[in-house]
Amino acid sequence: MAELTALESLIEMGFPRGRAEKALALTGNQGIEAAMDWMLELVAQKQREREEREEREALERERQRRRQGQELSAARQRLQEDEMRRAAEERRKEKAEELAARQRVREKIERDKAERAKKYGGSVGSQPPPPAPEPGPVPSSPSQEPPTKREYDQCRIQVRLPDGTSLTQTFRAREQLAAVRLYVELHRGEEPGGGQDPVQLLSGFPRRAFSEADMERPLQELGLVPSAVLIVAKKCPS
Repeated sequence: MAELTALESLIEMGFPRGRAEKALALTGNQGIEAAMDWMLELVAQKQREREEREEREALERERQRRRQGQELSAARQRLQEDEMRRAAEERRKEKAEELAARQRVREKIERDKAERAKKYGGSVGSQPPPPAPEPGPVPSSPSQEPPTKREYDQCRIQVRLPDGTSLTQTFRAREQLAAVRLYVELHRGEEPGGGQDPVQLLSGFPRRAFSEADMERPLQELGLVPSAVLIVAKKCPS
């Protein structure tokens, strides 16, 4: 039996012909051992390159995950800041409107006083003097007004969460119930990127579940002024 050549021996060992020929050529046809060393080193080098590439890809995926988490956190913070700015601006507007309304009331009272003084003061000489009043309780002054029911412009809401903790915040009486729900969703301690389940607001006593239509109604109209306790229950997905 004729002795096998180096190329035939390598092919018989299972190496591809093309790779075996290349290994023999690059090692100067120094024999089977040199060619095998070259091919094994080539395989090891490719393995190292693949591991390094996979490590770089894993690092890049981790950087992208962290960057997305930071962007989501920054977006939520911007949303909170925008909501706080809008709420502060609405409070300033409400306060300015309230001050203007009080000023109009004061001006009307002063005009009424001036008209009464002019009317009664100018007609005394042309009319006979009125009969002397009989003893009795002293009538109240025309400028006195009957006491009015106090109206609150703020509402203190305590919200009890499903985990037993609670949130407390002061809202304007004219704010919608949706503002309370938004405050709860922003402050109930969810991790960034974890997602938030929709919440259902319930009144404490008597127990009442607020609907989506109620979210558009002011707190004053829902009977939550000057203070109320609400309960948060997770909605079941529809």
